[in-house]
Amino acid sequence: MNKKQLFDSLFNNFLNQNTEVEAIIVSDVDGFVIAGEKRMEIDIEIVSFLTAVIHPLIGRVREEFSFKKFGTASIDTEEHRLLFVLINEETTLSLIIQSMSSVDSIAPYAYFLAEKTAQILDASETGLIQISIPDFKFGGEMCSDMGRIKNQLYQSKIEQGGVYRFKFIVIGDHEVGKTSIVRRFVEGNFLEKYRATIGLNILSHDFNAFGNKINIMLWDIGAQKYFKRYRKTYYSGAQAAFIVFDLTNRESFENVTYWHNELKEFIENRDLPIIIIGNKTDITEQRVINHEEGVQLASDLSKLTEMSESTAMSDYSDLSSIENGSQTKISYIETSAKTGNRIQDAFNLISYHFILRCEEKEESRLKGKILDEINSILETNNELTLTFLNQNELWNPTLQILTKIDELGKPSSIKDKKKEKRFEYDNGLILKNFIYESYKTSDSDGVLCLFDARDKERIPTAWIDILSDIIKDLNKNKVLSVGIRVSNDENWSKLIESFNLEEEAENKLISLLFFRIMEDNIIDVYEQLSVTLNTIKNLSFNY
Repeated sequence: MNKKQLFDSLFNNFLNQNTEVEAIIVSDVDGFVIAGEKRMEIDIEIVSFLTAVIHPLIGRVREEFSFKKFGTASIDTEEHRLLFVLINEETTLSLIIQSMSSVDSIAPYAYFLAEKTAQILDASETGLIQISIPDFKFGGEMCSDMGRIKNQLYQSKIEQGGVYRFKFIVIGDHEVGKTSIVRRFVEGNFLEKYRATIGLNILSHDFNAFGNKINIMLWDIGAQKYFKRYRKTYYSGAQAAFIVFDLTNRESFENVTYWHNELKEFIENRDLPIIIIGNKTDITEQRVINHEEGVQLASDLSKLTEMSESTAMSDYSDLSSIENGSQTKISYIETSAKTGNRIQDAFNLISYHFILRCEEKEESRLKGKILDEINSILETNNELTLTFLNQNELWNPTLQILTKIDELGKPSSIKDKKKEKRFEYDNGLILKNFIYESYKTSDSDGVLCLFDARDKERIPTAWIDILSDIIKDLNKNKVLSVGIRVSNDENWSKLIESFNLEEEAENKLISLLFFRIMEDNIIDVYEQLSVTLNTIKNLSFNY
């Protein structure tokens, strides 16, 4: 480990991120400079002098207030503000800040810098040290911007190769094993020596879960009471959380409620997945919290947050209510950071909950978009008839999407037969569903067909005949939307070329749309429905 290179990179990253900071000094109790960096226009001798002068005062503060390891102080001079963070009994981090700058805005970054400095100084820490500097404000806004979820987070259903990135915080009392859990997961090792986290440590880590690539920013947050004013900044934008307690320490268990309440108080998005972790299962002889108590705590806090959903995670969660079908977003699991027992399961569980929440939010957004498109068409035409064709009467996700939009209300009239289903709504919307054997499309504004080609090397002639008949049957300026269900990209282009219906559709003035639907990917079905409705709307305005 080249400490000088690490300090140089860390401090330069910090100065680039925090333009109000003019110099950084790490010094010992005698004022000797261990490491430092400054902007070109700052005199390093002045910085060293100021650092040396303040050390006696910091020493007295430590002794008088029993502040041996942590703490912070600030002093104003005529030209600068000085912010000091105690890293340990021997070492101080000093920041020289512009005179008009806010110490409170710099302090959260200063504690993060102090933690990274401590990691570099600690000779026993030979593991991974990530020295990128987060932008707390920007990062929080980006993570909480669920309007961008389609591009940033939501790719496909679970087990379909999605890519997910999220901010994830780890909180709980001192010495419960928060940092050890993170290190075990990221680096695969365990350190016997304990050192409390100074404010905040952040690690980024990629892993695979349920066939998806997961990238998480792990925010390991210090438990000291005087950090509370900064924890609100650190919590901002979090999308999932671990609350960790020590199975051998009842007080840490009882304080889970405190951490849960602080999370509710500080976080803007209260509806986020939470996993309560009982750590140190390896110390069985000292255990004072039994499994049932942990399960009950998770259940009680779940009722308070009024967040429930249906999942299939019984293999990964120890929350008994999951097995009973009354599942919640606060689950309970027991781990050992020392042995690695169930550490991976804990991260799989939180990732699973997060993915489900992303899908839930994205589907809610898309349903709202589809509802707006339907209402826009009805404002112009007073009536909208959509017809759905599929091979199997039990598999029609497009129809299911529409019938599950609560804002549409309940159909005023329902016809439910094996070969034909019909739903009529008071607002003028009519939904019809047929199987390939029997269908009527002449009165439709749009027809949406779904074909399953996962085991097909070529398109069956019968499918082409069906689409040709629909084109002939539809009135001009209507829409025929065809979704082809495939298992991969390889045969998509070849299959589409087999239809060869463009000229026929053009002669009839029919808008012919083709969509690829990957296996069980509901987002593709939403896209097909949305584009179809938008095309109908545009045709209505033009004609």
